[in-house]
This record gives sequence, structure tokens and C-alpha cells, in this order.
Amino acid sequence: MSEPGNEHKRRATLPPQPQRKAPRLAAGRARALGLPTRGTTNANRLRRVDRWLLATQVPRLRDSARPLVVDLGYGSSAVTTLELVNRLGPEVNGLEVIGLEIDPERVTAVEADRDPPRVDFRVGGFELAGLRPVLVRAFNVLRQYDEESAVRAWDTMRGALAPGGLVVEGTCDEWGRRSAWVALDAGGPLTLTLAARVSDIAAPSDLAQRLPKALIHHNVPGQPVHEFLRAFDAAWAAAAGMSAFGPRQRWTAAVAALGEQGWPLVGSSRRWRHGEVTVRWPAVAPV
Repeated sequence: MSEPGNEHKRRATLPPQPQRKAPRLAAGRARALGLPTRGTTNANRLRRVDRWLLATQVPRLRDSARPLVVDLGYGSSAVTTLELVNRLGPEVNGLEVIGLEIDPERVTAVEADRDPPRVDFRVGGFELAGLRPVLVRAFNVLRQYDEESAVRAWDTMRGALAPGGLVVEGTCDEWGRRSAWVALDAGGPLTLTLAARVSDIAAPSDLAQRLPKALIHHNVPGQPVHEFLRAFDAAWAAAAGMSAFGPRQRWTAAVAALGEQGWPLVGSSRRWRHGEVTVRWPAVAPV
């Protein structure tokens, strides 16, 4: 599952799921939830979110009796799944990564890349094929859905997590230069992260096109995410003098200004220097 190049005129929808405390979804037998997408991918496309995972989520995996990661919707090639294994593997003993695709042909196509239990591939969708992962990376899988269906997909994935697990759902451009993602645990969304090759943007609001489905249609006056991006653009403009030292220094100064204004940022300037900013979800959630 990978994002389509253009927005569909008719949005895909997921059927409403019955309310159940503990859905019983057996791997390989339950219906995979979701629809196939174009499947396009590129090497290093997901490097920004992987760098964030490596910096922030390794303790979560190390503390788990079974450090299982699901890469949901890896596309027509296993390249980004294998990159995830290679990045996290040296830091997490016993790491298991399972790539899920709703299209059986895509699972067959990566047979040569299987090396279980280190890395494996299965048919599955938002129900996560009956697995109970500690971490889910779900990138470029919800752009084709309407907002209501995207939120239901969030709920389905959250319900399949292992205790203490995390879903990271987001989007990026085809080359991974602009990216945004939401981190969610069993209780709901926690944070929004924006990440960019800073030299590639004219202003932080350029990243609005990458906002997750739950936010992208709320980037309008009166909505918190719009106010956040407007404040970020203003801080970016005020930091123009830092451009003499490079775009990363300008970005870092702009993010620092956001914090001084009271925006609830997460993480230190070390993350900012990578072209990242993470803000707590309640500050940008739709109202």
C-alpha cells in the first residue's frame, strides 16, 4: 500500500466495523482490511521517519519480550522494509519485522527477500493479520481514503497493538524530502511530526501537502493545525537572518521560537537540526 500520485475523485471507504472489545482476527484467515494502492516506492524514501524511529522508539522495542515491528503497505518492492530492518536491527536484539501487503501478488514478488524471523512478508491490511506488534510503520497507505475511513483504520490498527505499542502513520513525497506523521498508542493520537530536507522548502507550510488524512482537510482558518503552520511560517520569516548560516540553522531558530510562544513541542534541538519538529496532538487536533 503506497500513496497514489493524485487524489481520487471518489474516496475509498472502509465498511463500519462492529464494536467489539477484542476482535478475533486470525492471520491468514481473516479478511484483510483495506484496498490496494499503486505500490510505488523508492530506496530511502522513508529515511526521515526511520531516523525518528531510531532516535525515539528503540527503548520501546528493547523493553518488549518480542520486539515485533509491522511495516504496513511496503508496496511493489521490499526495499523500504529491508532498510527498516537494517536500521533498527543493530540496536534491538531479536528484532522481527513483518511486511504486510493487501495484494497477494506483492507478497509473492518479495519471496526472495524473506529471512524469518528477522524479516518476513504476509498478506494483511489494517487488521495487521492477527499480529500483535510493538511498533507499526504505516506510510502512504491512507491518502486514498476519506477522513472517516482513515480514522477507523487508525482505530483498527491501535486495537491490534501489543501492550505499550505504537502506530506511526504518515505520508511523504516520492523522494522522501517532505514528510509528516502521527504517533498513536492504544489511547489515541499523541503527536504530529513534520520533517523535511529544509533546503527544499520555501516555508514550513509547504509541508501542508503531506499532512495525514486526519488533518489535511482541516488546514483552514480557525483550525489549530492551520494556526500552527501560520505561526511556524511567521517564526521562519523572523529567522531569515539565520539563513546566512544555512537552512538548518534557520529551521532550528524557527522551531525554538515556536517553543517560546508556548507550542507544546516534544524533543530537543538535536531533532530540530535534522529538519524535524514534533508537537503534541491536542495542539493541532481538529475542533
